[in-house]
Amino acid sequence: MEDPGSYFSAVLVAAAKLPGVRINRETYLRKALARHCPEEQIKQAIEETPAAAGIPLDILEKAANDSIKYETAKVSAASAAAGLPGLLFLPATVPADLAQYMGHMLRISQKLAYLYSWPDLFSGDDMDDATEGVLTLFVGVMFGTHSATTAVTKAAEAMSKEVAKMPQKALTKGFIYPLVKKIAGHLGKEMTKQTFARTVSKAVPVVGAVVSGGLTFATFRPMAKKLKNHLAELDMTKPTVRVEDVEVVLEREPSATDYVERSDGDDAASK
Repeated sequence: MEDPGSYFSAVLVAAAKLPGVRINRETYLRKALARHCPEEQIKQAIEETPAAAGIPLDILEKAANDSIKYETAKVSAASAAAGLPGLLFLPATVPADLAQYMGHMLRISQKLAYLYSWPDLFSGDDMDDATEGVLTLFVGVMFGTHSATTAVTKAAEAMSKEVAKMPQKALTKGFIYPLVKKIAGHLGKEMTKQTFARTVSKAVPVVGAVVSGGLTFATFRPMAKKLKNHLAELDMTKPTVRVEDVEVVLEREPSATDYVERSDGDDAASK
């Protein structure tokens, strides 16, 4: 492969166009937090961020784990279905399986990002360079790429300076951009290896479905957990408490009027 980075980018862009891949931030947050938070807190999480709404990290983790479980089940079932036809239909099933696998990676990336206080990743119909860049970094974290975890941390720091907006310049022209290109190249090579493994797992009809679905289940969940754990560690995800919501009670020194002198009779009675 002459340019693995371009190969990865093409797969990512194609997967982002698949039906159901893009997650509506407001709809998702409302559904994910409905069982755990009151309406006012959910509304603030949508208008601002879950961190600004003061949602505890343990609640975010529960919602994140539910989403990971759901996406893992869906992608495993889809992969198993793609393995049913066997060797004869490999030219059609392997590319489709790769696309839907990447699609679910993008779905869980968005869900985790929104829970952990990242802004809306898709602002229009087309995916801009900044969104492609941050999704590349998220997938890199899922693959265990160390430089991707470093770049996500830097992107989060840059975003905090821009008041919870995507750091467009840093991701497309700034100091993070060279890392994005390097990570895309690495991921392109990794995807080539995964494509070969998926081809082998689908070679035998029916049996291939079991192997393919099991392979997907065994890899997808741990990869999603890696991204969840890293996003949860960022400073921007920590719940904040507004000053006006805190009741402050100040202790004062006792004054002379707080003491009542007892009479001699009282003293005698107490003896």
